[in-house]
Amino acid sequence: MASRLRRNLFAALDIGSSKVCCFIGLADDNGRLRIAGIGHVIAQGMKAGSVVNLDAVENSVLNAVHAAEQMAGETIRSVYVNVSCGQPHSLHLDVDLPMHGQAVRDIDVQKLLAKSQDSYAQMTHTQNTANDNVLDRHLLHAIPVGYSLDGSRGIRDPRGMFGQQLGASVHMISAQNGALRNLGHAVQRAHLDVDDLVLTPYASGLACLVEDELDLGCTLIDLGGGTTSIGVFFDGNLLFSDIVPIGGQHITNDIARGLSTPLQQAERLKTLHGSALYSQADDDDLLNVPLVGEADDEAAPNHVPRAQLNRIIQPRAEEILETVRQRLAEAGVDKIAGQRVVLTGGGSQLSNIRELAMQVLQKNVRLGRPIRLAGLADAAGGPAFSVAAGLLHYALRGRNEGGGSKSSTGKAGNWLGRMKQWMDEIL
Repeated sequence: MASRLRRNLFAALDIGSSKVCCFIGLADDNGRLRIAGIGHVIAQGMKAGSVVNLDAVENSVLNAVHAAEQMAGETIRSVYVNVSCGQPHSLHLDVDLPMHGQAVRDIDVQKLLAKSQDSYAQMTHTQNTANDNVLDRHLLHAIPVGYSLDGSRGIRDPRGMFGQQLGASVHMISAQNGALRNLGHAVQRAHLDVDDLVLTPYASGLACLVEDELDLGCTLIDLGGGTTSIGVFFDGNLLFSDIVPIGGQHITNDIARGLSTPLQQAERLKTLHGSALYSQADDDDLLNVPLVGEADDEAAPNHVPRAQLNRIIQPRAEEILETVRQRLAEAGVDKIAGQRVVLTGGGSQLSNIRELAMQVLQKNVRLGRPIRLAGLADAAGGPAFSVAAGLLHYALRGRNEGGGSKSSTGKAGNWLGRMKQWMDEIL
C-alpha cells in the first residue's frame, strides 16, 4: 500500500551537510512535474554527509518538511532521500539468462536484474566471511548499463527481441549499512517513511543533464557543503559514481582559520567576495574582516586584501578538483565521459570555479541547475537545489515504470520493509 496520500504526490528530502531541503512535487497525467512546496533550513547534526547528531538532524528534517507542507497545503508521509554517506562503491557485474529462442519479456529483464543482485550478495557475503574487517554493505542501485543478445552488444531495451542468451552489464552501487541505518533512523524519528534512497550524483544528474550529455558522455560534479559527488554518465546511464569527503565547508573553515574570523563571517566573505582564482588586481581591494571574539560595536577595523582571501580559497578548490580528476583516472572512466563536465551544487556558485575546473580537468565545463521542473522559483532554482529536484525526477520515473525505476533496484517497497526491520533491530 502506498504511503502517500495521493499517487501523483512525491516528496524529496535532500539531507546535506550545509542544508536540509524538502521539495513536494505534483505530477500530471502527462508525466510533467510541478513544484507545490519548498522548505529548506540550515543543516544541523550532519558532517561530511553523515549523521553525527540524531536529535539535530531530526529537528532540521522536521522544520524543512513542515515549511514545504505549509506551502503545498499537503501532508506527506514518505520521502525519497539522497545518500552521500557510507563510502559508496561502484562495481560492474556481467550476468546472463537463457532465453531458448523466446522473446524477451518484462519478467525476463526483472529476472536478469534479480540475478545480478543475488550474485552481488553472494560475492559480498564471501568477502565478509573471508575478511572480518570488510564492512557490511547495502545495495543502493542495480543499474543496467547495456544489454546483449546472443553476443550482440549495445542493446538499450531488449524487450520484444528474440534470442538464445540474454546478457546485461549491471552497475552495482553499495554503501555501508551503518551509515544508511543512521540516516534512515533520523528520517523515521521525524515521523516519515523512506520510499527509496538515491545516491547524490545520480539524483543531480537526473536534474541537470540534458539528453545529449546523458547519451554522449558527461561527468557530473556536485560541489556540496561537506562532500563532492561524482557521477559519470554515458549512453543514457550512470556508469560510475564516487563521493569525495571534501566540500565547500572545508573552504569556509580554511578562511575562518586563516583570517581568524568567525565561521559565519568566513562563509559571508566566501560568498560575497571569494574567488577560486587569485588575481593581482585583488591586492588593491581591501575587505573588513571581523576577528574572533570581538564584538562588532567595539572592534577596531581589520582590513585584509581580497587577494589574501583568494589565496586561501584557491588551494582548497584545486585540491577538490584534483581529487576528482584522480578518482576518475583511477577508475578508468576519464576518457569514457568525453570532454564534457557539468558543475552543480552550492559550491559551484563560487566565483571562477568553472574556470578553475577547466584548468584542472582539461575539459569543457558548464554550470548546471535543475531543468524540466515547473513552478520552481528563481530562489530555489539554483544549483544548490539540484539534488532535491533530481529526487523528484527519480520518483516520477519509478511511477511511470510501474512502481520501480528500471535504473534502480526497483524495490522501493522492499527497501521500506528492510528499513523498518533495521529500526526494530536498533530499538
